[in-house]
Amino acid sequence: MHPDLNVANVGADSWPQLILSDQSGVDVALDIIKSEPARSVTYIVLGPMTTLAHLHRKHGDVLRDRIGRILCMGGALDVPGNTNAVAEFNFFADPYAVRELLTPDPPAIGLPLDRFLLVPLDITTPHEIPFPFYQTYIDKNILSTKRPSNPDEKPPITHFTSSFLERTREVMILFGKDAMELHDIVVVWCAINNPPEGERVVPDESALPALQTGWAAAPRKFQIERLGELTRGMLVVDRRQAEGAYDPGANRALIQADIEKHGFTYAGVLESAAIPAQVEIEQPPSDVLRPAGPGVPVVTTTPGPAALLKLLSERVWGITV
Repeated sequence: MHPDLNVANVGADSWPQLILSDQSGVDVALDIIKSEPARSVTYIVLGPMTTLAHLHRKHGDVLRDRIGRILCMGGALDVPGNTNAVAEFNFFADPYAVRELLTPDPPAIGLPLDRFLLVPLDITTPHEIPFPFYQTYIDKNILSTKRPSNPDEKPPITHFTSSFLERTREVMILFGKDAMELHDIVVVWCAINNPPEGERVVPDESALPALQTGWAAAPRKFQIERLGELTRGMLVVDRRQAEGAYDPGANRALIQADIEKHGFTYAGVLESAAIPAQVEIEQPPSDVLRPAGPGVPVVTTTPGPAALLKLLSERVWGITV
């Protein structure tokens, strides 16, 4: 529909910002990490962690020694998934790489978590660009594939973004939302606002990455489901570690009495008035759901959706809103 945007049709010379390579993604990343100053490169994962896992297997020592920061868009901890009921797409696509890099079986060594940030659906989903906003401030002619973007009517960057947003808008409306969620863009925003810290005076693998004002992260412990028929890619959090939580199958009457005794409260009514029979449950090994270590650093706070929409408008389209 937009052959004028096909690089093969217009020639690579028209796109000097593109560097074409016959190397694999692993080799390209390795070259960049080795050629730049140590701890100065940010590696951003916007898809499955497969390539990063291959890089880690082949050149783990170089990666851990020289990488400045790794940011990953992936997973869903306390919200529903977007590929199945419980899994986000990137982690669903290769849960084995997630396990290998973030929660490896000892004595395997994973990524340096003091320089890693996970940005899950929990924090990315609220960030979006509403299509009515785009139509009002950026391109009044953005409608659908029934009226494709005309490059003669607008700046090249606007023609480019409108061209791929035509079908995106149609799909999102089918899901009941006239907006595009900015999952990957939140990760890039986080990387821009929080560049690598360089060499630490005293390396501390248990420390959270330092973040700029408006950003916050917290350690989370989980394991990823790899083989589940219905739950592949799910981040399984052991919620029994929470205050007042109890094992499935426990006598709820006794548990309820204990909850009331200690004054634990919940946002809603979680307990049944019925008294179930005692159930013998099999406890998993402690390291299955409670991996060793301080946990994976997860972004929990950003400067907010409005701040991202404003920044995106200014930096991409040169529009102040």
